[in-house]
Amino acid sequence: MSLTELTIIEAREKLKKREISAVELTRAFLERIIRLEPQIGSYINVFPEKALEQAERADQRLARGEEGLLTGIPLAVKDVISIRGLPTTCASRMLAGYRPPYDATVITRLEEQGYVLLGKANMDEFAMGSSTENSALQTTRNPWAAEAVPGGSSGGSAAAVAAAECLGALGSDTGGSIRQPASHCGVVGLKPTYGRVSRYGLVAYASSLDQIGPLSKTVADSALLLQAIAGHDPLDSTSVSRDVPDYLGGLDRGVRGLRLGLPREYFIKEGMDPEVEKAVRGAIKALEAQGAECREISLPHTPYAVAVYYIIAMAEASSNLARYDGVKYGFREPESRGLGEMYRKTRSHGFGPEVIRRIMLGTYVLSAGYYDAYYRKASQVRTLIIRDFQEAFQEVDLILTPVAPTPAFRRGEKTADPLQMYLTDIFTISANLAGIPGLSLPCGFSSGGLPIGFQILGNYFEEARILQAAHAFEQAADYHRRRPPLKTTNSNPKQISR
Repeated sequence: MSLTELTIIEAREKLKKREISAVELTRAFLERIIRLEPQIGSYINVFPEKALEQAERADQRLARGEEGLLTGIPLAVKDVISIRGLPTTCASRMLAGYRPPYDATVITRLEEQGYVLLGKANMDEFAMGSSTENSALQTTRNPWAAEAVPGGSSGGSAAAVAAAECLGALGSDTGGSIRQPASHCGVVGLKPTYGRVSRYGLVAYASSLDQIGPLSKTVADSALLLQAIAGHDPLDSTSVSRDVPDYLGGLDRGVRGLRLGLPREYFIKEGMDPEVEKAVRGAIKALEAQGAECREISLPHTPYAVAVYYIIAMAEASSNLARYDGVKYGFREPESRGLGEMYRKTRSHGFGPEVIRRIMLGTYVLSAGYYDAYYRKASQVRTLIIRDFQEAFQEVDLILTPVAPTPAFRRGEKTADPLQMYLTDIFTISANLAGIPGLSLPCGFSSGGLPIGFQILGNYFEEARILQAAHAFEQAADYHRRRPPLKTTNSNPKQISR
């Protein structure tokens, strides 16, 4: 077996037994990145020198018997997460040349556990998008089909995991931005409970919705990554002081006796690809065969979720992105006469069209005369969506749904119609509005060979139960073992340093 085909759990065991070295493992991924990046485009930046230095330190640590959870494990990090001294662009011209003077808390925790950073993954600009087509820097392709999108906004992270260009990755999820690309790329993606993982150092899009989480080949790998990054952080006022359970230790408990809810509002006929419904229904039957009890439930305010989400998210985005004015850091339009013109030109030229659209809409719904009609009303309906989930979890332990209405769509198919693009998030955004955890894992393939995922939602801080059910399904299926049919190329090694 090639080293790049290993899972995190498998690689960790081989490193611990000294069957392989961290340097050997890291070199294998760096060489694969060189060969595959011309056709995938997962990474904005790759850092081979830093990666090999970290790998050498990991080998020294392993030799002393001081291994952490992720010592010597090569990972990718979405380029919305700050790493001290390294470019953090959010895939935007606005942050060209910006190098944070500090590490995000999740990076500090990964370093404590001995990880190896391969590079920063591509994304939709400022995490605004569902296809990674809004990146101002490059195009990322779905490893399963070059003409298809990888999903978004964590499309680079998902594609890197699917193409075996890393052992795992971190993404961020504001309205499905981990789970939807995980579904489209055939990998596991977990959005933790809001407050479970520190947001300190995560460049904000919508502060009440954003959450960092892992993407990986298997459920066990996601459990391990979550174990490494979860926990209270005094630097983040939204971080919850709550003990972190042993996520790996509870994976084998099975699903016998678990009550699984199937919300009728998620199994819609209009807009749902029949192959998606068939695959998700198959996953439900597989869990029932293992002893789970499935029942239909209702989340009645689901039809309002898309409108509520895009009002709240865009309002928060307009506020958070006001800081990018060309004065403090990042891009500045040089040909300006006066401060006002510099502001206008910097923001017009630094932001891409989707970011500008969301800032304008967000500013509108917060403006005098419209705040009550839009933002306040959206916040009230958000409360009703939260109550729907609270009532549902009094009846059931977990909720099962599709992740996206269709498999990955073709590049350019929805870019001319923003509303159609926004509707691709219809099954994922409610979890962000409510702050509950959710996980996507592969459950089938379309007739065109594209992955299909299903979603498991849980009550607050019930990640362990979600992982338990996901692992039970994974052990009964083989979808997570399938790999995209990629052909490597002989590329110039200098391409690795961009």
